[in-house]
Amino acid sequence: MATDYDAPRKTDDDLSEDSLEELKARRSDKSSGVVDEDETEAAEGFELPGADLSGEELSVRVLPQQANEFTCSRCFLVHHRSQLAYTTKDGQPVCTECAA
Repeated sequence: MATDYDAPRKTDDDLSEDSLEELKARRSDKSSGVVDEDETEAAEGFELPGADLSGEELSVRVLPQQANEFTCSRCFLVHHRSQLAYTTKDGQPVCTECAA
């Protein structure tokens, strides 16, 4: 919780002057009937009607590696030649992200 260091602080005398009714009112204001719910748990139990995708097949066009691209030997991602950091002794290329 953030603290406002410029605000005047209450002394022990001020704290003891708070009435019991005032303290009860503050407590009831802060506690509400809203319950925090985990979104992932709520989403797992929720199914969309007709959402059975078990019979679906995806068709994706895969392009072969281009002449100006390389596959990093550490992360196995295809990068543009401009992201080549160095080549190992074995001739394996390493991208700038893996070299960092």
